[in-house]
Amino acid sequence: MVTFAVIGTNFITERFLTAAKLCRDFRLGLVYSRSLERADEFAKKWGAPRICDSLEALCADPEVQAVYLASPNRFHAEQAIQLMGAGKHVLCEKPIAPDGETLERMLAAARKNNVVLLEAMRPAYVPSIKLIRERLGQIGPIRRGVLTYCQYSSRYDKFKAGIVENAFDPTLCNGALMDIGVYCVNTMILLFGAPKSIRADGFFLKNSIDAYGTISAGYGGMSVQLMYSKINNSFLPCEIQGEKGSILFEPMSVPRKIEIRYNGGKKEALPCEFYPQDMYYELTRFLQFVHSGTGMEPYHEVSRAALRVMDEARRQIGIDFQRHAHSAG
Repeated sequence: MVTFAVIGTNFITERFLTAAKLCRDFRLGLVYSRSLERADEFAKKWGAPRICDSLEALCADPEVQAVYLASPNRFHAEQAIQLMGAGKHVLCEKPIAPDGETLERMLAAARKNNVVLLEAMRPAYVPSIKLIRERLGQIGPIRRGVLTYCQYSSRYDKFKAGIVENAFDPTLCNGALMDIGVYCVNTMILLFGAPKSIRADGFFLKNSIDAYGTISAGYGGMSVQLMYSKINNSFLPCEIQGEKGSILFEPMSVPRKIEIRYNGGKKEALPCEFYPQDMYYELTRFLQFVHSGTGMEPYHEVSRAALRVMDEARRQIGIDFQRHAHSAG
């Protein structure tokens, strides 16, 4: 049994704890929040025996072995390094770090303290991505991929009304690329590996974040187009096009509907059943690593490759988390 603390009391933490009910090896021991009132409310709802509003107190708690970290993006690295310094394993929400250099500091802290650090990136763990990867040969050679994740943010209406919540605060390392595009980038890496080159473009909201963007990734004989947005929806499936046919799948974040359409007109549905509480898969793998202490490196490499792509995309687009230099037309 591994005793966890959670940092973050929002909907994603609730989804995590719902999935955790499927894991016999999981115990919720503590809830951290900057507001003790909020921590107490959340702890009572989910059955945590202890609360705190101090990271130092969490680090000093002798019963907590691991932490699910779902704070705003900006705080991931600072909090994770402090937690790992106290000997806590860390399962960190995506994106694990704001840039590749910061990720290396986090991984160095994990090695130094002999603890597990893992990015909670759902596509890396759910069985559907593995199934798609295994079937690529049936439509090959692959010539193009189109990965789309455009989701109108529930907080965008408030932004237009002059209310800026965390999701649209550029100083918190948010934005369409980091919050939404990260799924497209990681899925691309998981399916095809790191690209040889990228071209990126984006659109900024006035005094705020990048709202949508596109990335074209070159692989030599194959290209992948990524389209992502926080201010409009898309109802198009993702598609991988090969010379013998195409694989279509949706939704982007966790593919559940997968179909092969061959050139001759034949269609083949690829059934892939798994738990609706899909965060179960990342938690299960994390717990395996906590017990074994090995095997994380392939996942670290995916995180590294994804951040290299996003670092370059931010450079080309001009994304700077610390300034409000862009305005909408």
